[in-house]
Amino acid sequence: MVDNPLKTSDFSSKLLEIMDHVEYRRVEGGEDMEEVERLRYKAYKAREVLPVAAKSMIDEADFDSQAYVFGLYYYEQLVSTIRIHHVTPDHRVSQSGGIFPAEMDAFLDAGLSLIDPARFAADPELSTEMPWIPYLTLRPNIVAAAHFRADRVMQHVRAAHAAFYKRVFYADTVVASRMTETYGFDLTLMATNVIEVGRKLLTRYPFFISSASEQRMMFSRTPNDTLPPLTIIPTARFMAEGDLGTDLPL
Repeated sequence: MVDNPLKTSDFSSKLLEIMDHVEYRRVEGGEDMEEVERLRYKAYKAREVLPVAAKSMIDEADFDSQAYVFGLYYYEQLVSTIRIHHVTPDHRVSQSGGIFPAEMDAFLDAGLSLIDPARFAADPELSTEMPWIPYLTLRPNIVAAAHFRADRVMQHVRAAHAAFYKRVFYADTVVASRMTETYGFDLTLMATNVIEVGRKLLTRYPFFISSASEQRMMFSRTPNDTLPPLTIIPTARFMAEGDLGTDLPL
């Protein structure tokens, strides 16, 4: 029997409380996508990390059949966004694949399935006063890993951020920091083996837990679907307060 994760730390308890005022939206076009584009530009410009020669903050990959763009809304205000790629041996479209093709292909040639987040952007005017934003923005990565039963969650990040991913997501370094033509600065490639560390991750950070219904709302894309759900309410608090037993959903 696993101890109630709410008791793991004051930090986790605080984030679970914040999630009462948070919602996710899966963005596939229209005004929400325009808002995502503006936030991407604002965030990248503030940190001087605009992609080299980028004509737009929206690209073809945003509309790939295995890409999912999310907006994180706090009290109905867009505070951050992320794009998630479900990468498989038969469908290799990913941001990391364009930067580290040989290393990504090695995982896929071995038959692994991957979750590859990209286009992380947070409102620079809010990030300082809301230090929880990265955790809840990256939460869909773990939801995706659970839904798709993925083997790894990838992270292509600047070297300065590597310690965060190692500490929070138990990520291992796949490629040491090196210059990338796409961005014109150094990036490192990391990977979380969710098969090995998933249970430990969810126990330590219960705000990453999700129900099967939330996973479907975030990532279901079938011929019968019309529009994605406008609002997705995170289920971590409900799941964490229940009796999880040994059935952690990852």
